[in-house]
Amino acid sequence: MLTKRIIPCLDVIRGRVTKGVRFQHNVDLGDPVEMAIGYSNGGADELVFYDITASAEHRPIDIGMVEAVARSVRIPFAVGGGISSLADMERVVLAGAEKVSVNSLAVRDPGIIREGSKAFGAQCIVLGMDPVGTDDPSFPSGYEVTVRGFRERTGLDAVEWAKRAVDLGAGEIVVNSVDADGTRNGFELRLTRLIAEAVGVPVVASGGAGTPRHVADAFTEGRADAAIVAGMIHTGEWTIGEIKSFLSDAGIPVRRTW
Repeated sequence: MLTKRIIPCLDVIRGRVTKGVRFQHNVDLGDPVEMAIGYSNGGADELVFYDITASAEHRPIDIGMVEAVARSVRIPFAVGGGISSLADMERVVLAGAEKVSVNSLAVRDPGIIREGSKAFGAQCIVLGMDPVGTDDPSFPSGYEVTVRGFRERTGLDAVEWAKRAVDLGAGEIVVNSVDADGTRNGFELRLTRLIAEAVGVPVVASGGAGTPRHVADAFTEGRADAAIVAGMIHTGEWTIGEIKSFLSDAGIPVRRTW
């Protein structure tokens, strides 16, 4: 049986890790490389770094940070934010990242998913999406995709966009609920499950984790293959080992770290 993955998320602004609620009121948490080392040593299965203002500020991702992380950890990691072309993807991969996450770029130019998948393999291309709940009947799933840190609505239905991205070559989907992000009240399980049941690639639950039970629910009710955690470990309230121990006791397969 495949093990479920725990992925710490490090949102980065100007070279520092930050955390907010629904992309607002961010506070400084520390150095991304130092935190990456700590989480790698603590049992993380992967890491993900998002330069959360790069796309809005029309600037590239910090390649120096990517290179420093690659030198410092021995687990896979993904990066996103500030990716605007196939050349940007190549720079990130050459700098040491195993996966490239595209969000705003993919909405603007869906063909970049096919190009990236062809150039680097589907396993390298992650579609990140930031859906928000809506009562508008033109969105069958009940969720509309947003971009640029929830600054812009796209008119795309979340489930239909996930299916299209997989058809184009995306090898993984990260579902980050705007409504749940940073709240620590639990993942958006309905949305996660809708997408997990609609596509044939791994789906990662993101946004809202506050307790190990929330993580377990993402795997059972949400049918996710991996879960992104941030605030609950950044504060020191929970460790990755404690989360995995809880999951193991609940009968959920994880890579043991204790």
